[in-house]
Amino acid sequence: MELTEKVVLLTGGSAGIGREMAWQLKGKGAVVVVTGRNEERLAALRKDGFVAVAADLSNAAGVDALLDAWGDRELDILINNAGQGVDHDFREHKPDPDAADDCIYANLNAPIRLITALLPRLHKRPEAAIINVTSGLAIAPNAGSPVYCATKAGLRSYTQALRAQVGGANFNIIEALPPVVDTQMTASLKNKKMPADECARQIIAALENDKDEVNIGMVKVLKRMHSVSPAAARKFMIRF
Repeated sequence: MELTEKVVLLTGGSAGIGREMAWQLKGKGAVVVVTGRNEERLAALRKDGFVAVAADLSNAAGVDALLDAWGDRELDILINNAGQGVDHDFREHKPDPDAADDCIYANLNAPIRLITALLPRLHKRPEAAIINVTSGLAIAPNAGSPVYCATKAGLRSYTQALRAQVGGANFNIIEALPPVVDTQMTASLKNKKMPADECARQIIAALENDKDEVNIGMVKVLKRMHSVSPAAARKFMIRF
């Protein structure tokens, strides 16, 4: 896909992988609209020439507000990148079910709701794409974050089914599976982390080259291990 003048809606674009994707897409001539929850970061992006929309995608009202703000403008590329984690480990404390609900909505329900609303206008474009950012944890979950892992596995399944339904020569449905990336969400982890700019570069390369799936960094190794032994893959993911 040629990215010049393509209109992109990028959720979770004010920090981490999303912010790096926003800058790289802009550098390739795309018109990038980002969403986020931190008004200070959004204001900084506006000063740099982005359209930045405040949106809390952990509930239906936030998603509907974003769709209302989008209005009837055209769209070429939807990138469902926004996500959040949640502590859900019974070995440490009683998990908060409301926090789990927010995580499930942000990571799974919100992408589905956005796709459902925006798919008709994407179909009208000569060339279009949807990118759903999942995780290596969609393949090999870890024990400490089962809700987060489940949402990413759910989005992975949804992406595969969506590709079978509506994917085609001029409409690419892409799943991006990052490893542990150096972002605010992973600041407390001691694992080896991929730089966010390199993760973003690989996702955008997949978009430009019309790939269905991009297994980033060590996720390639993880998938090979999982095909032989899911148990070994889970052990690898804990170290990873």
